[in-house]
Amino acid sequence: MSLLLNSAFTTDDVDVLRCVLDTWCAEKRIDIKSTEAQSAASAALDLFQSGHDTHDRLLIALRSRRSR
Repeated sequence: MSLLLNSAFTTDDVDVLRCVLDTWCAEKRIDIKSTEAQSAASAALDLFQSGHDTHDRLLIALRSRRSR
């Protein structure tokens, strides 16, 4: 996960991240508390910070990432 120094997330940003992660977990039938979901959350943060900052862009990018 990238360092989040000097990064400020708005309430809307957090809502987008959470909604995307919830959707991804539901699609994969993965518990939100699982290690795989934690990895996806980390990836989602990195993707969000690299410009995938809308619900649709972030979900598409998260779906297409390779599992670690």
